Amino acid sequence: MPREELTPAQTDEMFQLLAVHFDGVTRAQFTRDLAEKNWIVLIRRDTRLVGFSTLLVYESSFDGEPVSVVYSGDTIVAREAWGTTALARGWITAVNQLRERYPRGKYYWLLLTSGFRTYRFLPVFWREFFPRYDAPTPAGMKRLRDELATERFGEQFDLLSGIVRFRHPQRLSGELKIIPTERIADPHVAFFVTHNPGHAQGDELVCLTELYPENLTAAGRRMTAPQLCES
Repeated sequence: MPREELTPAQTDEMFQLLAVHFDGVTRAQFTRDLAEKNWIVLIRRDTRLVGFSTLLVYESSFDGEPVSVVYSGDTIVAREAWGTTALARGWITAVNQLRERYPRGKYYWLLLTSGFRTYRFLPVFWREFFPRYDAPTPAGMKRLRDELATERFGEQFDLLSGIVRFRHPQRLSGELKIIPTERIADPHVAFFVTHNPGHAQGDELVCLTELYPENLTAAGRRMTAPQLCES
């Protein structure tokens, strides 16, 4: 839905859900961040909000050519909905639909993540994304990532590490910031921890992937297929 169509009640639900899962969240900061976005994905179970993602979809340019960009901001799913595909299905469907409104140039997802669960979203649903453990970032993709991140975050973006350190970071709360020992055996998780050692303090790894149908994994393609309802 367009951000301007959010009701005060919906906005309050979003803030309360975010504040439960992140430390360092203030209403003023949440309001400022939300005002910068133009699209919202809401996930509900019955009448309760169990997840959301805020999006800024915009056009920029790279090497003299237009590019369209999806920058995802605050994103959270309540623990009770971790076992569902609702966010993945809703998010992928939303960005596919938004492509019609932003048709110019290639279409990229600019993702900042301080949590390994969000980073794991990339290898599950996209074939090619960067940075990653099993392939170096191509020079052109790195330049594009650096330009988009510098354009949006200025001096808060560290070119050398590929990390954004916000002046007022939001940090996953409690056990959510702890990476279970057994998950480190996953090479994607191990890569995330190595390349974002300050994740528990709210450091954000900047990631980039091109959004086009052929870049979806088999799991990603299933997210775009119609759901069958049992009678």
